[in-house]
Amino acid sequence: MEFVIMTGMSGAGKTVALKTMEDLGYYCVDNMPVLLIPKFLEILQEGSHQKAAIVVDIRNADQLSVLRSLLEAREQDDNEYRILFLDASDQTLVKRFKETRRAHPLSADGHVEDGIRKEREALGWLKKRADYVLDTSTMLTRDLRQQLEQIFSRNASFRNLYVTILSFGYKYGIPQDADMVFDVRFLPNPYYVEELRAKTGLMQEVRDFVMQNEDSVEFMQRLNGLLDFLIPRFIEEGKNQLIIAFGCTGGRHRSVTVAEAVYAHLKENADYGLKIEHSCISR
Repeated sequence: MEFVIMTGMSGAGKTVALKTMEDLGYYCVDNMPVLLIPKFLEILQEGSHQKAAIVVDIRNADQLSVLRSLLEAREQDDNEYRILFLDASDQTLVKRFKETRRAHPLSADGHVEDGIRKEREALGWLKKRADYVLDTSTMLTRDLRQQLEQIFSRNASFRNLYVTILSFGYKYGIPQDADMVFDVRFLPNPYYVEELRAKTGLMQEVRDFVMQNEDSVEFMQRLNGLLDFLIPRFIEEGKNQLIIAFGCTGGRHRSVTVAEAVYAHLKENADYGLKIEHSCISR
């Protein structure tokens, strides 16, 4: 039987994850009391269910030590289990709690930040044991669903890294959460070509114009080589989230063109989460 334990930070997306797993054919239970897990598995094995997923999180704070003992015991038998840990930045979690106006389970005094800090401390050992760690800070609901489908439905190889390729315009400011920023304003600018000005880097004629010279070709070769070198090392280092931003003046032509080209290159062999965003293309 396939058994998945879903856990992680409050506000990181466990509700969405549970619904997704149910859609994928898993028998799902939320907030499972730790002491009931052995009996739960015994009942499932006697029945027809071949896949099960449960959520165990900080709501079971007083039983987390019991969970550790259970996990260590199950390592000695043939029953397989996998742990999925959902995480997000403190800033993202605080924002989500304020938007939903819900109280954090560990913030009895009303300070969400204190609750998040206590929760990280309590769940730190579980995150280290996790088979999959998904940082949902920049994920939309559909992104999280796609990631879970990749892991648990398509049986695709997976690395604990989620890469966001982002285009932006310098006139609107540099993205605050970007890990790597590349200025591509040295590339040919379609803005000064009348028939291209109203178009974007999503259109082939704009891409052809931007990539028309030797500097553009060499830049892309060097850039792709750099990312091919760095990303595996970020994975080895344990990084869960990587935002690579490309900026031009308005965020509509050159940055979009380069972002799309990088996304296409990485997608060919990506065994990690990958998505692309164009933050200023409509501005």
